[in-house]
Amino acid sequence: MACITPATSLTAVHGAEPPSAWVQRWSHLVRPGGAVLDVACGHGRHLRWFAQRGHPVTGVDRSPEAIAAVTPLGTAVEADIENGPWPLLQDGQPRTYDAVVVTNYLWRALFPVLLQSLAPGGVLIYETFASGNETVGKPSRPDFLLQPGELLRSCSALRVVAYEDGYLDQPERFVQRIVAVREGGLSTPGAPARYPL
Repeated sequence: MACITPATSLTAVHGAEPPSAWVQRWSHLVRPGGAVLDVACGHGRHLRWFAQRGHPVTGVDRSPEAIAAVTPLGTAVEADIENGPWPLLQDGQPRTYDAVVVTNYLWRALFPVLLQSLAPGGVLIYETFASGNETVGKPSRPDFLLQPGELLRSCSALRVVAYEDGYLDQPERFVQRIVAVREGGLSTPGAPARYPL
């Protein structure tokens, strides 16, 4: 469902708007200097956010215009991840990152790859449209709307730090969002991992 909408100004282009408040709120969980992957990165609002904080960034999108816009920020990969193979492989397996960020995008077949792309201690920050959004605007097709509890079920193998499923009014939309960690990072042996809220 990655889509770039025609725009009369840069701020109307997907990925050029300010970083998601959800991503900003939880980016502190990504280890300092950790590599970040932004899936369906658009024009790089989250790549820019993480790069400015000293993270090496990789963005993947099917739009040549989006890839041209984000190339100066880090690694930029043009690929149709819905109809082609996953482009970020190492030794035949998905390359791993300290964070995987996905916003305003849903392609359910990618969930296993996204989870495999998390390194031990890696953080998944995911936010997209949910069931109910069809009553207030687009997207409205069920293919592009998460069902109740769907993100929680998809992340059952991870440690969920935060989860929300509800309605936002600025702009009006229904969303689900999650922050989940693949445990096994560099915590002190015998001590519980601490995920500051």
